[in-house]
Amino acid sequence: MKLIYEKSQAGRRASVIPRPDGLQAPEVPEDLRRSEAPRLPEVTELELVRHFTELSTRNYGIDTGFYPLGSCTMKYNPRVNERLVALPGFAQLHPHQDEDGAQGALELEWRLQEILAEVTGLDAVSLQPAAGSQGELTGLLLVRAYFADRGEGDQRRKVVIPDTAHGTNPASVTMAGYELTDVKTDARGNIDVDDLRAKVDEHTAALMLTNPSTLGLFDENIEEIQQIFHEAGALMYYDGANLNAVCGISRPGDMGFDIVHINLHKTFSQPHGGGGPGGGPIAVRDILEPYLPVPAVVRNDDGTFGLDYERPKSIGKVRGFTGPFGVFVRSYAYIRMYGPRLREMSEVAVLNANYVLARLKDAYDLPFDRLCMHEFVLSARNLKRDHGATATDVAKRLMDYGFHPPTVYFPLVVPEALMVEPTETEMKETLDAFCDAMLAIAGEAKDDVALLKDAPHDRPVRRLDEVRAAKNPVVKYGFEPSAVAAES
Repeated sequence: MKLIYEKSQAGRRASVIPRPDGLQAPEVPEDLRRSEAPRLPEVTELELVRHFTELSTRNYGIDTGFYPLGSCTMKYNPRVNERLVALPGFAQLHPHQDEDGAQGALELEWRLQEILAEVTGLDAVSLQPAAGSQGELTGLLLVRAYFADRGEGDQRRKVVIPDTAHGTNPASVTMAGYELTDVKTDARGNIDVDDLRAKVDEHTAALMLTNPSTLGLFDENIEEIQQIFHEAGALMYYDGANLNAVCGISRPGDMGFDIVHINLHKTFSQPHGGGGPGGGPIAVRDILEPYLPVPAVVRNDDGTFGLDYERPKSIGKVRGFTGPFGVFVRSYAYIRMYGPRLREMSEVAVLNANYVLARLKDAYDLPFDRLCMHEFVLSARNLKRDHGATATDVAKRLMDYGFHPPTVYFPLVVPEALMVEPTETEMKETLDAFCDAMLAIAGEAKDDVALLKDAPHDRPVRRLDEVRAAKNPVVKYGFEPSAVAAES
């Protein structure tokens, strides 16, 4: 398929905008004027529509097929959410609207905060962070503000994370100005408590932990872990990337966590392919509430809703306005659709994951032989050892079967990792088709490994040189218009 620039022909236009009589274009200062015309493709409207329509058919998303991307919770997003977020009172609300004219929006935000506080078992919520990674940074800034207020800011410089942590965790630790301390995983997939004890002291500020972990396992020692940290005067931070496994079943606050970030776009529905949009609200224990970002969305004594900027200990703003409002509408609608039955979401997610795991664990290596939560990690190291097929080969071949590959090579503690998360929205027929494909690929590795090595076979783009692409990325298309015309 040609690029849109390669279809360009001088003089062709997709549209011509009439210029009313007497309308003068504003005078552009000389130093701001272009020295030459922008290099835009010159195509007709029909050709433009066909080009991008054809491109859209090459996109893969949850609306086109099963998307078992581990630790990403790529679930179906109900269409009713899109109808609600498009209501004029939400979609056309200006962010500078006076509070009196935005009562419906403020009430929705306040009610969402109350729900998230209940789901997490904590006391206060800020919706402001725009994504999980920003939620992490916000949480660590709260930790820093808390200890600075207690006169311990210079003393507590270390944050502990497990070796199975999401990559954003160490990045957030560094951005917040802390030193990173890593802790190992034990033979059952839990945090190694002995290793942990040796690394927690009076200089420790917090633990950042995902529970269940990126291995899809609930840490069996969570009560002991929180005791270790709280006895040392440190805080417990919960990475909510895997909250989809425990909603309505267990609460991070009850496990001993003091701070939780919630990925609204994962757990509570929000189309998030292509990098966004997302939402990463922060829930905290009461001792941290004074430090939350401003403005806080509050309910006034007279029952109206407003924005409170009078928080002298606040860390300030971490994002414009009160957060990504469209995400709030979708997530609020999703939660209200479930109502008190919200735990069914997590129960079915866990059931689906364990069903797929039971079907696949004999064909692939299972690093930790336990019941999983909402996701699990297999390894293709047995295929690599016996037949020379890697996790990459399995993933590429899976594309020929019409499925998006699972996450590969993460978490790093598992060689040739295949991280699968089916979510609660998939039917058994889909799960069986995926399992059949994965089992067939394991058989192909034994009988004809070249089939995997050359995969994918029927995609628009064959296997890429990913190492070269990472080392020498080409992120723009350059062309000479005369050369394109000559080739045409």
